[in-house]
Amino acid sequence: MILDEATRRLAQAGIENPRGEARLLLAHVLGISRDQTLTATPTPAQAEAFAKLVARRVAHEPFAYITGRKEFWSVAFEVGPGVLVPRPDSETLIEEALRLVPDRQANLRIADLGTGSGALLVAALTEFANASGIGFESSPQAYGYAQRNAERLIGSRAEIRLADWDSAEGPFDLVFSNPPYIPAADIESLAADVARFEPRAALDGGADGLDAYRELADMLPGLLVPGGHALLEIGLGLAQAMEPLFRNLEIVRIAPDLSGIPRCVILRKA
Repeated sequence: MILDEATRRLAQAGIENPRGEARLLLAHVLGISRDQTLTATPTPAQAEAFAKLVARRVAHEPFAYITGRKEFWSVAFEVGPGVLVPRPDSETLIEEALRLVPDRQANLRIADLGTGSGALLVAALTEFANASGIGFESSPQAYGYAQRNAERLIGSRAEIRLADWDSAEGPFDLVFSNPPYIPAADIESLAADVARFEPRAALDGGADGLDAYRELADMLPGLLVPGGHALLEIGLGLAQAMEPLFRNLEIVRIAPDLSGIPRCVILRKA
């Protein structure tokens, strides 16, 4: 059976849950649900298309790049080569924003520095119906994804700019950022899906993983309104470095993700 052969190839390549991924890839090709794949009979053309997708996954191309979609905050985002794949860990930033601002009708101005696919900005704007926001992205490839996602999902309340984040001008009530935070020497040891395919500029945090946070420490006081907050994603082992860096902002707390790993540093301008 076509699924059995695909499962075998994915398993040999070290893909976790090879049967589940094979079924999802077949569902993508056939335009059916995963449950329907057990009884579906692909045409020869569909079988050929499926084999090509399996080959891409065997090479460890990210599943989200192959299907062109990734769900984040229960919203389907367009993704592909050149843009960081949104991850569930980053949803911690949205959860913390909702704690900080319980009024979903608040008239907020939001920024997302290094917006990538636009996931954080779009997710925040879906929750705050009267808010508007700007995403800053320096990569032309990622900018294209963010622009399309924002236009499709939010419309005129979201603006995406092809620009470095140091061009941002406040003031903003909320600032989000998932900056690069992997120490440069550690990137090659990451999972092949990440190290080989995802954009290095979105991963490489310099020698100690803190280069982007040093930039943000200089920028954020000038971007936030008095009483405004910044929510920054951090990587494993970086929590202790935050207080020495952000001396001009109050660290409200460092929130863990669902695995209990410190994931989001919440900063407040006095």
